[in-house]
Amino acid sequence: MKRPVQVTLLVLSGLGLLHASLFTDLCLRYVKEGLRPLLIASGVLLLVLGVVDALSGRIRTRPGHGEPAAQPEGAHGDHDHDGGHDHGHSHGHDHSGTPRIAWLLFLPALSLLFFAPPALGAYTATREAPKAVKEQEHFDPLPRTSPLPMTLTDFTTRVQQDRGQAIKGRSVQMSGFVTPDKKGGDWYLTRIIISCCAADAQSVKVRMYGKPALAANTWVAVTGTWHSGGTLGTSSAPVALDARAVERIARPVNGYTDDLPLLPSR
Repeated sequence: MKRPVQVTLLVLSGLGLLHASLFTDLCLRYVKEGLRPLLIASGVLLLVLGVVDALSGRIRTRPGHGEPAAQPEGAHGDHDHDGGHDHGHSHGHDHSGTPRIAWLLFLPALSLLFFAPPALGAYTATREAPKAVKEQEHFDPLPRTSPLPMTLTDFTTRVQQDRGQAIKGRSVQMSGFVTPDKKGGDWYLTRIIISCCAADAQSVKVRMYGKPALAANTWVAVTGTWHSGGTLGTSSAPVALDARAVERIARPVNGYTDDLPLLPSR
């Protein structure tokens, strides 16, 4: 790869990483918050390497740096007549070109700067297997707050594992984004959770009844009570809510967590 192409690629890649991780929050669409410092460090390193590579190239092309000394006239003698002069003249030139496939390396670098793929959402949630909820034997008493703020994971665990049925009749509030049911009609309140990056994303969903679905990927805060069915506290109980109120909210900066509900925007 020719030096100007190499330098440009390093600089663009470094700027792209810094744009996504330092100057904006775009990196949180692909990785968890804890990896952000590593992305910033990688961006700085690529940028420094590009600048150093460019400066070293300029130094080598200056007169007196690596250029052969001028020879007096006639110093070649008979050597000029046997083709040696032609070989010497062409020896110092680089006839190698940049492979065409190398230009494809610019695509990811430019995409970080000018094109931000959308965050994972309803499309992913309808195709990913639900996140497995850990088994839990002991449950602390629930606060008396009403409505009770809960994460989707906590709600799922209480519904299917809490044999004390503490969730029964309680008004709860959860937040997430709208995922329409593939069969139509009902919808799910959804959160996507990542352990490291978007490649290991898993979804946790609670089925909603009683309120019409908003547009897919709309972030909402939902208040309601458990939708009865089966035996509460066992796997036969549906992870579902009879929604009483649905309010739009802003998408959190880091939407790949299952946090407590956000306050509805006013």
